[in-house]
Amino acid sequence: MEKEVDLLIQKIKSPILGIDFTRAGKTRRAPTQLEKVGFNGVDDLLHPLDDSSATNLLQGQCCGGGCCRLPSGAPSPARSPPIPNFNVPDNPAFKSLNLKLSPLSSRSRLSSITPLPEKTISLESPVDPPEATKHVSTALTHPPKFVQPHPPYDVFPARIHDTRELTKPGAPKRTYHFDLDVTDYPEEVDGVDFRVGGAIGVTAPNDFQTVDSIFDLLSIPEEERDAPVLLKTQGGRWPTIWGQEEARTLTTTRRELLTWTVDIQSYPPTKNLLRLLAEYASDEDQKTILLYLCSKQGQAAFCELRTGPYITLEQLLTAFPSSKPPLDHLLCNLKTLMPRFYSLSNDPHFSRHQHRRIVEIAVTVHETEHRWKGGQRTGVGSGFFERKAQEIINGGAQDVYVPMFRGLMANPLAKEFIADGPMLLVGAGVGIAPFRGFVQRRLQNANCVNKVWVLQGVRDSLVDELYSGEWGVHDEQIKKVVESRVGTGRYVQDEVRAQADLVWFVINSMDGRVFVCGSSKGMGEGVEEALIDVAVRKGRLSRDEAKEFWKKKKEGGQYIAETW
Repeated sequence: MEKEVDLLIQKIKSPILGIDFTRAGKTRRAPTQLEKVGFNGVDDLLHPLDDSSATNLLQGQCCGGGCCRLPSGAPSPARSPPIPNFNVPDNPAFKSLNLKLSPLSSRSRLSSITPLPEKTISLESPVDPPEATKHVSTALTHPPKFVQPHPPYDVFPARIHDTRELTKPGAPKRTYHFDLDVTDYPEEVDGVDFRVGGAIGVTAPNDFQTVDSIFDLLSIPEEERDAPVLLKTQGGRWPTIWGQEEARTLTTTRRELLTWTVDIQSYPPTKNLLRLLAEYASDEDQKTILLYLCSKQGQAAFCELRTGPYITLEQLLTAFPSSKPPLDHLLCNLKTLMPRFYSLSNDPHFSRHQHRRIVEIAVTVHETEHRWKGGQRTGVGSGFFERKAQEIINGGAQDVYVPMFRGLMANPLAKEFIADGPMLLVGAGVGIAPFRGFVQRRLQNANCVNKVWVLQGVRDSLVDELYSGEWGVHDEQIKKVVESRVGTGRYVQDEVRAQADLVWFVINSMDGRVFVCGSSKGMGEGVEEALIDVAVRKGRLSRDEAKEFWKKKKEGGQYIAETW
């Protein structure tokens, strides 16, 4: 035992651990070697002489995307990691980040720090004040004109003709239905119209309260938020979405830019963003932490930050309150706020409303835990739609608009829909919505070959079965509902296996098609496995042959899966 202790002490003192040493007046670094040690020695090897410049191979391998994380099941150090000997921010936002700062200390030497990102845009006072005063901000009602989906067309303000909640109290996820009036939508030169199975694009804004909170955190006075500014970019598409890549000069406001052009909550933080926050942090300890996350030594901590729960810009600015970067430099390092797409849940050519053209969609509210504020926060698009629905349902508002445009009609559901041949539609959750339009179209062309069947997965049909009784026929004639949280607890993929004869008949019929729509996790993967099982059993194929069978059906347009 004494021998093992002596060997361990020698390892701790050895330069093989990566401790810098000097030879001939030059600093160099010894090669790094992965050490095998017992549990009692792990903590000492993790923090050799408190030299954070040492490469620490015990923190795991790189997982891609410029970060790394501990392998699953890796043993934890026997002792608690040391507490950094400097002040960390004492606020809920910082604590919720759960940063692993060991072995960072005030004596740490950081290397390979991400360089400060270049500032590629600028915000200036308009040259001609009288002309600038003509600019009227519409930040709270409609996106600015330069937020174009597909030039030369603009975003269209579609009035919400009607809305209602499809789910009942107690449903784990809330889903709303919207009737959008597109009677006056501009006719497009290519002649392409709204189609069954198609989608609309919606330029949803960031939450207005969150935008104001960020202004407060950046100490931007209220009088400056809506004041006209001259935006100059050096190139690229921003602040447009799919415009030309070119330098731009345009008049806008800070509120318009932060509301409509950058995503402040959907993406994990990048090293460029953290490096920017470090540059403008007035508190030295906060600056040290941010630089650590941008360094070689903080790679594992950075990985944990990126791969954990989504972190919003508001949370970062609250966690590091001394950092107040200029808005133009900050905008350079945020992702573009992209449109959200929603499948039509009706046949747009057969409206239920006289003299008005209506497209219908269903939106499920996406929520994640607000770990530092408490409660839940909603996604950009779904949260926007829920707020609009509540304006009408609870507030009685009459004229509520959604900024939308005709979406991508070449998506698989619209592309492969045909009016003839048997069709099996498999979906769960809001993935069932576009199939309602499929059934409506089929009923307009009913004949003996226009057979359609729907397999719908729900948790509990009493609270979250979407569009019950709204398929245009008696539901039981075409639809089988499978409940996962009541009774025997069956999933829609279980029903696919139970309906093996129907699946095999549809996929082997002339013009037969199998559509799958919904979440790729769980449902999508499960249905794919179930379809393979059906091919193995009914076609007497090997598993590899069954996979190839469905692959060819997909290539031939008979098996269409639209999952996310």
